[in-house]
Amino acid sequence: MTTLLVASTGGHLAELHDLAPRLGVQDDCVWATFDSGQSRSLLDGQEVIHVPPATTRDAVGALRDLLAARRVLGGGRFRQVISTGASVAMSFFLPAVRHGLACHYIESATRTEGPSLTGRLVARMPRTQLYTQYPGWAAGRWTYGGSIFDTYVATRRVTPRPVSRIVVALGTHDRFGFPRLLRRLVDVLPPEAEVLWQVGSTVVAGMPVGARREVPYAEMRQAMREADIVVTHAGVGSALAAMRAGHRAVYVPRRRRHGEHVDDHQVEMARELDRRGLVLAREADEITVDDLAEAASWTVGASGAPAPFRWTA
Repeated sequence: MTTLLVASTGGHLAELHDLAPRLGVQDDCVWATFDSGQSRSLLDGQEVIHVPPATTRDAVGALRDLLAARRVLGGGRFRQVISTGASVAMSFFLPAVRHGLACHYIESATRTEGPSLTGRLVARMPRTQLYTQYPGWAAGRWTYGGSIFDTYVATRRVTPRPVSRIVVALGTHDRFGFPRLLRRLVDVLPPEAEVLWQVGSTVVAGMPVGARREVPYAEMRQAMREADIVVTHAGVGSALAAMRAGHRAVYVPRRRRHGEHVDDHQVEMARELDRRGLVLAREADEITVDDLAEAASWTVGASGAPAPFRWTA
């Protein structure tokens, strides 16, 4: 029978999409996610079930997903459910467990030191297999399966690129803007540079010309390929997109104390990827022109085929 792959759009879907070839289920799988430009582009040609969108700690959205999950899982088609989160994982695991299906939860790579709220909730459910992407906190029921970043390597360019074409990606979250970073970039980016501004819900005085709330996924992907540098908030989906396009991005974490996210998991993510040399982690208020030039001096690529994810089928 078929495997159901479940994830919210954004970084969670990007992770699961990258991991899917390593799970050994691609020949017989169906996706359940939200309807967006990203999901339509990434999953083009695959069978997809669109479920109601749910945002961060959105009880109403999670309930709608639970009702959708009951309908999807009630027909007996699926033998197991695999998810990278977020709340949609819990919505699907609850009826999946009741139907006796195997459930596998792979914690997001953003969680470098321990599980997320969704991970902690899922861990209370019986017969659910739990996986971390960091061996440092694998313990008890949590086992290390591998990382989405396993094969990426940064290499210094022989000739640095000019800082003339820039992609700025601040995320598209409705509840959390990133005005600190936007204000800094308005001051720091070269005035003659060609900039694609994707600012989400962020609004500041003196908005840059051409700022857009959201850029279609395919357009953003192409723009990153053509850019000299990428500056992005420290989301895992943004990191993956930049690395796939060959960039060591200037990678800026949102901070909880500034009301930019619910916690500081982006700080942990920035530290981890900076340690690996895959991003140039900087605080929003500290980005300099020299940082832009340094980012343009590197490229990122895959070093080889990744090993299969170590999971319990």
